[in-house]
Amino acid sequence: MANSEQGGNRQEGKNGKSNRGFASMDKERQRAIASAGGRAAHQSGNAHEFTSEEARRAGRQSHASRRQSAQASSGSSSGQASGSNGGGGSDSGTGSSS
Repeated sequence: MANSEQGGNRQEGKNGKSNRGFASMDKERQRAIASAGGRAAHQSGNAHEFTSEEARRAGRQSHASRRQSAQASSGSSSGQASGSNGGGGSDSGTGSSS
């Protein structure tokens, strides 16, 4: 009987899923909470603001990883030899310096 008491506070909605937690909220409510959290982080000085150089570096890394995963998923059956992407792109020769 004690076992059935443990789940007594759980509220269930449609399909037997819990109504609790951030993911179960509607999108507007999630936005409001996230927005308030962002403002609070900036006011307290805990929010990180990217410099333009940091943003460039992050973009390069993101685009490079996307290219690599796209090449890996296409495999060798695509007929492309490695390095045949049409020459030097804007980030060719740049590695991660940190």
